[in-house]
Amino acid sequence: MKRRFFVFLLFSLVSIHAFGLELRGSWQQGGVIVGKVPDGSQIEYRGKKLQLSSLREFVIGLGRDAPDYATLVVIDAQGGRTEHKFAVKQRSYNIQRVTGVPQQTVEPDPEQVARARREAQMAADARKGNLPLRFFAQEFVWPLVGPITGVYGSQRVYNGVPNSPHYGVDIARPVGTVVNAPVGGVVTLVHPDMFFSGGTLIIDHGHGLSSTFIHLSEILVKKGDEIVQGQAIAKVGKTGRATGPHLDWRMNWFEERVDPQLLVGAMPSQ
Repeated sequence: MKRRFFVFLLFSLVSIHAFGLELRGSWQQGGVIVGKVPDGSQIEYRGKKLQLSSLREFVIGLGRDAPDYATLVVIDAQGGRTEHKFAVKQRSYNIQRVTGVPQQTVEPDPEQVARARREAQMAADARKGNLPLRFFAQEFVWPLVGPITGVYGSQRVYNGVPNSPHYGVDIARPVGTVVNAPVGGVVTLVHPDMFFSGGTLIIDHGHGLSSTFIHLSEILVKKGDEIVQGQAIAKVGKTGRATGPHLDWRMNWFEERVDPQLLVGAMPSQ
């Protein structure tokens, strides 16, 4: 079978139409790409065919450490395969090295570690779904307005031991400030008090794309609820291992951690 190869070197925000393949999003580490294929076609990424919406839309997420290139394969109605290769912009992250930290901070209590692992598995299970929802294709908005105090990808190294990178965007607001849904979805996890993340809420936007909101003081929805953009879903808190009141908003495409800021742009003026 004849193959055709087309290479696109794309960085930052893009919106393109090429050979029937429509794409919009950010081809950089942490980016989310929403696409659409022609009638009768399928799309393949990393060796797997992706779910398509009723409008033939799909979504992929590029992780924090995504490689230099990503390839999408369009399979037409006759089985012909066209490969589209995209350059992925590599990002520089803020790495802080901290020494003199008490060893119990670097090596938590084994019971706490066991609890945290159980809770992490609960969150991972809540993100596994491939629900046939198309909220992922909507334009995202900020869940609240406030100062940004933490960004995606940053990392601390304590006494030479790397901590897990920060995968969300932190927004500082007083306890009790209402958090609104950045886009519609279905609630897949509600937990009042996880060890690290405190009050935790996960919303599935469809096709593997989900939002996680943590350190919440109160959650206003329940598991299984279908919500709409702008709906009040929770309140800001300082629960879990938070050092002060703020919202930590994170996003996943299945197991890939993506950057919410790349979907919403600059923070509006307060």
